[in-house]
Amino acid sequence: MLLRYFDVPILLASALLVAACAKPAVHRVVSMDFLSPSMAPQSGDRHILAGEWEYVDGAVVRLALDEQGNSYYDWKDGRFETRTLIGHTWHGMWFQKENDRDGGFTVEFSPDFSEGDGRWWYSRIGTDHAPTRKGGTFHLRKKTAVMNRNNTPPAP
Repeated sequence: MLLRYFDVPILLASALLVAACAKPAVHRVVSMDFLSPSMAPQSGDRHILAGEWEYVDGAVVRLALDEQGNSYYDWKDGRFETRTLIGHTWHGMWFQKENDRDGGFTVEFSPDFSEGDGRWWYSRIGTDHAPTRKGGTFHLRKKTAVMNRNNTPPAP
């Protein structure tokens, strides 16, 4: 008689266990915005960034990026630092000593990595670590790609 009271709960627990084991695992997409640069995957080959580039933001500034996608530039004693290159999206930081500012940037490259459109923003202006001042947009062109277009021989 006592066994009859235990049969139903045991059957229910067994059914739940079987059902739970039969369901496929759920995979969630996790945003990487919160990850520190050292934790974010470095799936892109940064060597693609190496070389001379033209940074166009009103005026044209020439950049020479190293094998890791880092560079110094003359304007306000500045420099670029690459954080990630994932697919065709480049994320990084910029720093300017002379006017005591820094911020971030992101670039979406063309399929052949010859050019890209980017946007930049402020992270800090002096002691203000939450500036409300807006950033802007820019365009990048790989200098060799620009030269190759101009050096294309005429059609026969």
